[in-house]
Amino acid sequence: MRAALLELPRPAAKSPLRLTDLPDPHCGAGDLLLDVRACGVCRTDLQLAEGDITAHGLPRIPGHQAVGRVLAVGAGVDGWKPGDRAGVAWLAETCGACRFCASGRENLCEQARFTGWDRDGGYATRMTAGARFAFRLPAGMDDMAAAPLLCGGVIGYRALKVSGIQPGGRLGLYGFGASALLALQVALHWGCEVFVCTRSGREQAVAREMGAAWAGDYDTRPPVLLDAAITFAPAGSVVLAALRALDRGGTVAINAIHLDHVPEFDYGDLWWERTIRSVANFTRDDAREFLALAAEIPIQTRIEAHPLAHANVALARLAAGQVSGAAVLTMD
Repeated sequence: MRAALLELPRPAAKSPLRLTDLPDPHCGAGDLLLDVRACGVCRTDLQLAEGDITAHGLPRIPGHQAVGRVLAVGAGVDGWKPGDRAGVAWLAETCGACRFCASGRENLCEQARFTGWDRDGGYATRMTAGARFAFRLPAGMDDMAAAPLLCGGVIGYRALKVSGIQPGGRLGLYGFGASALLALQVALHWGCEVFVCTRSGREQAVAREMGAAWAGDYDTRPPVLLDAAITFAPAGSVVLAALRALDRGGTVAINAIHLDHVPEFDYGDLWWERTIRSVANFTRDDAREFLALAAEIPIQTRIEAHPLAHANVALARLAAGQVSGAAVLTMD
């Protein structure tokens, strides 16, 4: 198989991935062997490649938004057969027995393992995934469009839930990359009034075009107080901007696995029962709910396609803020 392999983290501009040929992975008990057709390029992949997030063993094949066809099923697998289409996302394995798993919070499992971090991911023409953690994808949605749903879409959906936003509420989105673009569509489907903050004038225009009530930069407060906000930028200063835009009792949900730091701030910004919450991973139920919702709306994805051989180009463009929508690797 062909794969883009991370051997040593370094800046995206210095091409941290090496394209190479490797043996096809072994399909073990409980696994699916997939012929990968498309894999989304996530900011978490970039943070792993650049070393902002410590790698869990190198070399590693990144990628946790993979869509493929089942080539083989391992021993003990029920419900999957060769030829089925499957999606693979960030959550790769949980223990299933701890207090978090037993209470419907498997996203907090201390034994959890993650695709592209703890086991090889989808920047390759072949990959394996645990059958219990693979997902059926909406019929009629092509592979390229489905790939960004598997992280940006699912984690954005969980962030909406964590924020506590209610149908018809006033929601702020801080940062407007691939995940925020998908969250906007869900919020609009729920009848929310959405206010987008992003430095990019182009992204502000896209947000308004897609139905946002208002769009501005991080330094400009939305024209109304917000019931909830979600931050997508990995910058603590953006969290404070969102917090200061909240109405009483509002919540800021931080949709990031890595944040630079949260600056010191006045307690008055938090007073009146405002809250700040992190968003950690997702549950399989989150993924199933979102994928069903994506088909119902239906969710529209904006794709920038790159061949696997140009995986470093995709990461560099993401690092430079040049990707419009979601970058997706193709395996043709």
